[in-house]
This record gives sequence, C-alpha cells and structure tokens, in this order.
Amino acid sequence: MPSKVRIALDAMGGDVGAAVVIPGAVISLHRHREIEFLLVGDRAKIEPELEKHPALKAASKIIHTDVAVAMHDKPSQALRRGRKTSSMWLAIDAVKKGEADVVISAGNTGALMAMSRFHLRTLPGIDRPAIAGVWPTKRGESVVLDLGAAIGGDAHHLVSLAVMGAAMASVLFDKPRPTVGLLNIGTEEIKGHEEIREAGDRLRAVNLPELDYLGFVEGDGIGKGLADVIVTEGFSGNIALKAAEGTARQMAELLRNEMQRSWLSKLGYLLARSAFKALRDKMDPNKSNGGVFLGLNGIVVKSHGGISSEGFAYAIDVGYEMAHYDLLNKINQMLNREGGALSSVQTAQEAVS
Repeated sequence: MPSKVRIALDAMGGDVGAAVVIPGAVISLHRHREIEFLLVGDRAKIEPELEKHPALKAASKIIHTDVAVAMHDKPSQALRRGRKTSSMWLAIDAVKKGEADVVISAGNTGALMAMSRFHLRTLPGIDRPAIAGVWPTKRGESVVLDLGAAIGGDAHHLVSLAVMGAAMASVLFDKPRPTVGLLNIGTEEIKGHEEIREAGDRLRAVNLPELDYLGFVEGDGIGKGLADVIVTEGFSGNIALKAAEGTARQMAELLRNEMQRSWLSKLGYLLARSAFKALRDKMDPNKSNGGVFLGLNGIVVKSHGGISSEGFAYAIDVGYEMAHYDLLNKINQMLNREGGALSSVQTAQEAVS
C-alpha cells in the first residue's frame, strides 16, 4: 500500500467544474490526510477556490490548461480536439506517466472512456473495459458491472467482468472471496442468452479462489443484495441502473406528495421522522457516486456530472480506496498469473466441451 495516494482531478469536468471539484477535494482530504492532488484545469478558476482552503492548497499542485471537453462532445470529437491539451486528457496523462495513482473526472463519460482506453490501454487478457458501480441493497452494498461501457459481450468478457468485479468488491468490502451472480431473466440454468449460460458453465466448472460463484440472479436480486458482485453486459446494466434511479426518484416524489396531503399525514411524518431520515440517507445518490473503469492499465473513476461537492468527495474516496489497496495489481495478478482465473476457466471450458 502506498504511503501517499496521488489523485489527478479533472477540475474542468462536469456541470460546474472547479466550484464543485475543489470543495469535494477538501472534504475527502479531511477523511484521508495522505492524499496529494494534481488539479488539472484553468489556473484562474482553480486558484481563487484554493485560497479558501489552505490545507488543500498545501497538498495540491496545479497543471494549467484552459481547454475543456464539452459534455455534449462525441468521443471521437473529444479525442481529436482535446487530445494532449484538455484537462481530461492531461489528468489521464498524469496516471500514464506515473505522476498520479488515479484520475477522477465528472466530465463527458464517453469521452473519458475513449481517452482512457486510447491512452492507458487495457490490461492483458481484457478485451473491453467496464464501468463498475456500488449499488445500495437491503444487505448493504454490491458491486454491479458493466453499467454501460460496452454493449454485448461473449462468455469470456462476462467471466473477466466477474473476476474484476470480485477484485473491486474484495477491496471495498474487505472480503477475500466475494460472492458473484450473473444477471439473467431467471435463475434456472436453461434461461438466458447462450453467452450468459456459457459464462455460468465456465464459472461453475472451476472453483476459483478469487470468487464464490452463486449462479444466475434476477433483476430484483440486485436490490436484495443476493451477491456481492452482479455481472451483466453494458446494455442491460445501464438499463437496470437508469430504471433503479428513476424508480428511487419516483418513490421519493410520491412519498413527499403523500406526506403533504393532510394534517394526519404530516403528523405521521413527524412521528416517523427518524425512520424517513434513515431511508433518505440509505438512498442518497451522493454515497453511490463514483463509477470505476475496470480493465484499464490505470485507475479511472467517473463522477456524475451534476453531483454536489459532497458527492464528488465520495468519488474521490472510491478512487483513494482503489489506489490505496492496489486494485490494479490485484486484478492483473488474478487475471494473468500462471494458472490464473481466465486461464483456469478456459481450461475448464475445454474439459466440459
């Protein structure tokens, strides 16, 4: 574990930029005193914010650029216009050069993925990177991936997601052998697309020391927390994520409206105020902020673009945990060591074919 964790922040990413990034860094630095920051962006916008926070200023270095990737830019446009000059690229470049351990941006997701994949490349054995997020559940939290980085995927891709997700869960949840489930339309072995059934066969055929494969999990199993890691390809994962976020907002609005309908409802709210506060804290989107791009030769964390400073601080916290506990090396060893996860699964598949 490194004594210092160096974090490069895209200070011009997101809907607000430095006005959220800097206060978020202040919050996270208070929780993790060993962080050092590289603040990448327009010095004229960063320095006035830094002057308000002496402790952060002492722990930070500015890399100046006045070029930012727009939220509406297509990935190809961002690569052409912002390559080697934008705050997003330079933050990624700091990881590439070994000047930072992790990069965090609230900017354009497609552009961040395209730039990260182009500049950092993927780890050996990984065809396509994935976005992994922390999902609040009845049991606590689960890691869910892929949340939209890659559409579709064969059995090899799903198995690699399982291994990478297990590595992330072991870091976040301090579990040496996290449980893993494949998202499917049913729990029976005959259900689902061929690639999902094949991935299940491969994971079932071997007893990987890195994870405990439980089988198929239906959509409602995510919120129930049936597994520490839920694996799916990016199309289904992104739909599941957006559906859950929309349902949470809908339920909150319906509950708010009901609480205002009559004086009895308002009285009921007052009597159950502590319970409602606990529910609000449990469903706080700030605490689930920070999607990790897994499979790259570097740690990249994506924050929501319109998040608050408190929410951005949680994204920094995720990046800190990933770097502090050496997630990248752990994934690399699990995937590619002699007789490692993917080679073991491939051998098992040949045996059952």
